[in-house]
Amino acid sequence: MAENIHPIFDSILNRSDKEKLLEQRAIVVWLTGLSGSGKSTIAKGVEHKLYKQGVITKLLDGDNLRTGLNGNLGFSEEDREENIRRVAEVAKLFVNAGIVTLCSFVSPTLKIREQAAQIIGDDFHEVYVKASFETCAERDVKGLYKKALAGEIKNFTGLDAPFEEPEKPYLTIDTNNQSAEESVDALYESIIKLIKPNAHI
Repeated sequence: MAENIHPIFDSILNRSDKEKLLEQRAIVVWLTGLSGSGKSTIAKGVEHKLYKQGVITKLLDGDNLRTGLNGNLGFSEEDREENIRRVAEVAKLFVNAGIVTLCSFVSPTLKIREQAAQIIGDDFHEVYVKASFETCAERDVKGLYKKALAGEIKNFTGLDAPFEEPEKPYLTIDTNNQSAEESVDALYESIIKLIKPNAHI
């Protein structure tokens, strides 16, 4: 099959052309943390703030992608790895088009996140949205913790499936102690200068 594949990477517009057109630097911001830690809330808030600065973004969210691209995957270790592999490849496509890409995924293990980092490369910025299992269970925004604690959901991250904290994240946002607004501001302020140096915060 390989002999029938003929990539055209060397003849298409490259990333620098797209970034020049959009007047921004493209990066991938990868938010990881327990379900209910605040990843999607923060990502959505940051996307809105970036929009006001004229930044073109794409938000990739775990639940959204599992209704389409990754709809055939479950939550076994193998399926989780394939889920993240596909997401990382999609994020790489967006960043190569000059688009700031926000990824909101539990991505529970060091191995899975390292896989994503290897695919994406130097543009990968890992953000740990930190919240304890107890805090997330108390919020239980999707009703998942109640079901998991009742034994209705198996392989639930933080309960009967592991969550491994990032070792050297680009940024840690502690939503145990920060409000949603404070968390959004912290992430926004940390990345806006990277992607649009002339922006006024």
